[in-house]
Amino acid sequence: MKIFVYHTPELTPTDSIPDCAIVVDVLRATTTIATALNAGAEAVQVFSDIDELIEVSEKWPADKRLRVGERGGQKVEGCDLGNSPLNCTPEVVEGKRLFMTTTNGTRALQKVQNAPVVITSALVNRRTVVEYLMTTKPETIWIVASGWEGSFSLEDTACAGAIINSLCSEMGYPIDNLGGNDEVFGAVALYYQWQNQLYKLMNTASHGQRLARLECYDDLKYCADTDIVTVLPIQSEPGVLIKSKMKMQSLQYWIEQSLPL
Repeated sequence: MKIFVYHTPELTPTDSIPDCAIVVDVLRATTTIATALNAGAEAVQVFSDIDELIEVSEKWPADKRLRVGERGGQKVEGCDLGNSPLNCTPEVVEGKRLFMTTTNGTRALQKVQNAPVVITSALVNRRTVVEYLMTTKPETIWIVASGWEGSFSLEDTACAGAIINSLCSEMGYPIDNLGGNDEVFGAVALYYQWQNQLYKLMNTASHGQRLARLECYDDLKYCADTDIVTVLPIQSEPGVLIKSKMKMQSLQYWIEQSLPL
């Protein structure tokens, strides 16, 4: 098993694909995707282009669809929801397909959509992602941070480090054995620095500051929580994410015993 971290979708190799691609957009697309599927959404279908989203979603029954659009942290006009995970309650999303476009996360997903396995992670479902990797043991793993408009983002790389740190600890593998590029070591070091101050990290990150200016304080708090959602979003067809039906034994044990994740 070799893990590679890429700070933005633009930095991913163009001449190869991994066995498993993990897309991370903590603020807020992958947090929203995990939360929506956990609340009973039928699927989340992602688009980089708003016009394409409108065209495709028009073919879906109106009572079974929700359009989720965000640009610059704010809701896109004409969409039902912005990119806040806190809007994805069972009352709102259960049984519906979310048609989503965001500034960064949906673009990252489209970049790796041809990989054999594509999953998404945020801090809220980090535990489930680690369980999946421990169960399936893919040979090559890319963790692709969404960044912000092509630039590095603090929170996404810290989340990558949280995944790797947990994987190394639980599998008993030294990071030297798992690390495929220098970014892996940098991501783990970043997570070590902030692991007990993740909400502070959200407020320090440039995109977190943008969201704070929009008064999205509750979103920042929620996105900083770790291991609170037991859903693994997995791509079922290019651009479509569903709740994985795979059962992971140790995760199931935690759920049944009501132990903290």
